[in-house]
Amino acid sequence: MDCLFCKIIAGEIPSAKVFENDSVYAFRDINPQAPVHVLVVPKVHITSADAICAENSVHVAKIFEAIPQIAKSEGLTNGYRVITNCGEDACQTVKHLHFHILGGKQLQGEMG
Repeated sequence: MDCLFCKIIAGEIPSAKVFENDSVYAFRDINPQAPVHVLVVPKVHITSADAICAENSVHVAKIFEAIPQIAKSEGLTNGYRVITNCGEDACQTVKHLHFHILGGKQLQGEMG
């Protein structure tokens, strides 16, 4: 498989790892949009949020169990944002499900 994130998880491409367990890998974004910008990915290849199903949703649950731990370890005590992009119109550039943790400053916009 020619997936950038699968290669990062496998150690074929270097990354600035911030967290890893049996199901989840997290690393610093190379083009940060906030003082803290971490990408959190499942170790199994899931192409996007559209591909989440009963058979693989346990991996997504593991990501959301890890996110608070990652945020705390990054010093995000006053809040943070979690984002995923799904498909071309949302600018998903890597076809491997991933979540962005953004924080470390007052974030702009009305995301809800």
